[in-house]
Amino acid sequence: MPPTQANEKSVMKILQNTPYGITRSYKQQAIALGNPKAIRAVASVNGHNRISIIISCHRVIGSDGNLVGYDGGLHRKKWLLDLEKANT
Repeated sequence: MPPTQANEKSVMKILQNTPYGITRSYKQQAIALGNPKAIRAVASVNGHNRISIIISCHRVIGSDGNLVGYDGGLHRKKWLLDLEKANT
């Protein structure tokens, strides 16, 4: 079932509140929404983030700590995360 507009807004709010230099997993986002089974829906909303320059989605990682799913390429995601780590 695709995420509803209300759910999309909730996911984007959680994404927006991920602090600079901190990563969160899709699972952590789903738990924060109060629906631990919504990992795929959370990933889908993150993947369709059209305003990533405003609401950064590069801070979302896999539950195992690996870099996953970044439209700009994982090398750019790693670069952004390394930049943030170096400046925190």
